[in-house]
Amino acid sequence: METIYERVGALDVHKAQVTACVRVPDSAGRRDPQLAEFSTTVAGLMALRDWLAAYRVTHVAMEATGVYWQPVWHILEDDFELTLCNARHVKQVPGRKTDISDAQWLCQLMEAGLLRGSFVPPKPQRQLRTLTRYRKTQIAERQREANRLHKALEDTGIKLDCVASDILGASGRAMLDALVSGTTDPEILADLASSLTGVARRTAEVMVAEIGVDMSVFPTAGHLPSWAERCPGNDQSAGKRRSGRTRKGSKWLGIALEEAALAATRTKNTYLAAQYQRLRPRIGHGRALGAVKHSMLVAYWHMFTTGETYRELGGNYFQTRDPERITKRLIAKLQELGHAVTLEPAAA
Repeated sequence: METIYERVGALDVHKAQVTACVRVPDSAGRRDPQLAEFSTTVAGLMALRDWLAAYRVTHVAMEATGVYWQPVWHILEDDFELTLCNARHVKQVPGRKTDISDAQWLCQLMEAGLLRGSFVPPKPQRQLRTLTRYRKTQIAERQREANRLHKALEDTGIKLDCVASDILGASGRAMLDALVSGTTDPEILADLASSLTGVARRTAEVMVAEIGVDMSVFPTAGHLPSWAERCPGNDQSAGKRRSGRTRKGSKWLGIALEEAALAATRTKNTYLAAQYQRLRPRIGHGRALGAVKHSMLVAYWHMFTTGETYRELGGNYFQTRDPERITKRLIAKLQELGHAVTLEPAAA
């Protein structure tokens, strides 16, 4: 294979140890692999960094193995050009599967420039992502506690959720305090109920943490939904197009998009709600919601590429886009019902 990178390294990362391989030219021009193993402690990873630097390695490749690659990345990212590879894209020869052979094969692929790196966001975005993901797990834990409280109230015959949408919200807590203090008048408890609050700001924070604000990593608006796995797959054979399901992307981004898309479909006189209402009768709720998620990601790309705020197209966008076509369709519908239709222009 042709050599694209002159001095390369590859890492087979596991929980307790890292197998490293480098391929650099010697004085005779040969490129024999050099192998070593290091622990995944901080001291071991620092020794790995020094070992790679001693061979003057410029490019290092590693597989995305669970979360074990992350501390290795943190130690090496300032000194080397790193490539994180999807394990599905790196196939080993059957019957020769060892940590050493994995590292050697990965090193050869990197040397020939055959590896496609996964998107790893910059350090500030990774820190924000950690924060928003932790917050999401805390919210989920709070909901589990609310479910336990709801079950305890049901066991005692108290139907608090009938008058409070969130039993741990401000009104729900006030009602619980009233119950604990001995108040049982249903009129007083009902007066404490309040409406739900929106979560738009939190959803936006999660999207920024998961996607980032640098859109240069996505060449076009279509690349962002594709990276987020919000596009249908291509499965075509013998001239026939078969079902192309969307793959699983980031769980955290998926949850945020689900919440945002559902909220958008409930809004009035907006483009996204009109898009959902237009598609749902034909392709169903799930796919129509997926189309809304796709549109939101495309809008996100344009907003952070141009620096402009979101421009609402309005709920009548699809009607005003091609009014002649809609007019013909409605006339045809009325004629099918047995009506004779005569159109007259409206007065100015």
